[in-house]
This record gives sequence, structure tokens and C-alpha cells, in this order.
Amino acid sequence: QVSFVESGGGRVQPGGSLRLSCAASGFTVANYAVAWFRQAPGKEREGVSCISISDGNTYYTDSVKGRFTISRDNLKNTVHLQMNSLKPEDTAAYYCGIDTRLNQCNGAGLYGMDYWGKGTLVTVSS
Repeated sequence: QVSFVESGGGRVQPGGSLRLSCAASGFTVANYAVAWFRQAPGKEREGVSCISISDGNTYYTDSVKGRFTISRDNLKNTVHLQMNSLKPEDTAAYYCGIDTRLNQCNGAGLYGMDYWGKGTLVTVSS
């Protein structure tokens, strides 16, 4: 019953922007810390950004600080990731997810991952 639908990915040139959306169903995003993570072919999954529950504190991995912005839209039950100044190394499948056990940000990610979506592919190339 818990599901995510990630969207907004695509192919852009370096320096371009994309806005990813994570539409949630089966739960209320306002009650959870939500993280975006990514995985490129042949590489480990990496936490990109996390937004906390109460005050909406945000966290980012060093490589995206100043370029990415995570936000929560409670009315739409959606979490967004605005991605600016994209670099080729940002190329990956991007996922959103929650950890129902600890339910708090662990840096730019989570301590665990119970639910996540199919992902949306971001390709940055010239």
C-alpha cells in the first residue's frame, strides 16, 4: 500500500537543471523523514539529500551542496528535488524512500530503507 512514483528525470547537458518529484501514496510524507538517493551503474547507492520531519531541516551530500534543494509539499504529499548546475557525475537513477524504524535523517540519507519507488533516470551529458 505504500508506494512512491518518482518523475522528472531526463537527459540534460552539463549545467542544466531538472526538478524531480516523489509522489507518495499509502502514507503521509509530513510524518516521515524522506530521502533522495541515487545509484549509477556499477556504483553503490548514495544518499543525496534528506528532509526531516518536524521543522523540515535539510541535509545534502557534499557533492551536491549548493546545487540541489530538497523540499516537501504536504498538500500534494510530494517531495521534490530541484537539481541545478548538473554535472556528468550526477548521472544516475534517482529514488526516494523512507525508513519507518528510525524515521530520521542520517546525514544526507537514512539509517535504513523500507520503501522506495522505481526511480527516475537522470542523464547528464554533452
